[in-house]
Amino acid sequence: MLHKLANDGFSKSQKLRTLCPMLAERNDEELMTAYGTGDASAFEVLYARHRGPLFRFMLRQLREHGTAEELYQDVWQKVIQARERYRPEAKFTTWLYQIAHNRLTDHWRSQSHRPSAGEDAMERAEQTPDPHTPERQLSAFEERRRLQLALEELPQDQREAVMLRLEQELSLEEIAEITGVGRETVKSRLRYAMDKLREKLRS
Repeated sequence: MLHKLANDGFSKSQKLRTLCPMLAERNDEELMTAYGTGDASAFEVLYARHRGPLFRFMLRQLREHGTAEELYQDVWQKVIQARERYRPEAKFTTWLYQIAHNRLTDHWRSQSHRPSAGEDAMERAEQTPDPHTPERQLSAFEERRRLQLALEELPQDQREAVMLRLEQELSLEEIAEITGVGRETVKSRLRYAMDKLREKLRS
């Protein structure tokens, strides 16, 4: 579905283009700008770069594969729909994760309450995930499984800040822009989260 949407409005010749090796050398902002002017192959490169990290981010936040997949698709659809309006005023990664954050916020608002880490966290984490997802590869290693469990027990806002900082290597300012809070709030969330993770992983 994403591939179809990504190519909507472009000529048949563009749809059939093979990926140019030179595209891999271009940065995200250049690729998104090229996509906005009709280069569908630029989207393919962007999607290949960010699909794994973005899906892990959504899955860690939602802790339910089906919902994570649905919202993950929504985020990419919003990227596709905004292709002609995109302006490289911030890093593409910041822009992408701001869309993801907003979609998650809309999801939480539609629910009666935000999910908390339940007592069945261990059971859910040990369930065999889809072997074709990034999460399946992540869970192959015991230490990463333990980190996954520890992350799941964090409050949602702290978990989001940690993932954006450690996995996406975003700055405090970028995380603040994505989440809509101040830099000091982000710093505080990270400090509390890292203290909790260290304590959990030592046990």
